[in-house]
Amino acid sequence: MNSFISSIITIFLTVPLLGFFIIYIINKLITNNTRKSIHKALDYSTILFIFSVHFLALTIWEKSFFWIIFLVLIIIAMVFVFIHWRIKGEIIFSKVFKGFWRFNFLIFFFAYLSLTIFGILRSALTFTFS
Repeated sequence: MNSFISSIITIFLTVPLLGFFIIYIINKLITNNTRKSIHKALDYSTILFIFSVHFLALTIWEKSFFWIIFLVLIIIAMVFVFIHWRIKGEIIFSKVFKGFWRFNFLIFFFAYLSLTIFGILRSALTFTFS
């Protein structure tokens, strides 16, 4: 049973798009609302993309960049809080966090795609020319 759970977690961290689509489909069946289902899938799969970027970077460069990822998350959060404060005059943490979290989805989704393409090309070139 432990091995099964470990395999499922590994699949979702390796292919977070699969996690996104499964979360979307489950929410779509429960709520029958496409917009809410997409938002829930974005919210819940963001953590998959963050860890996937970490493990892709670890695989490509054989070095952990988790501290940089954590630092980027903190800086993005500070920028979101500052901008929200400048525009609204007060900080509504639920709105700030929702915007911060969805922005992180975009950042880490594109980072995941970029690192995947880079890793494939790097492996292909290394295999071809070595």
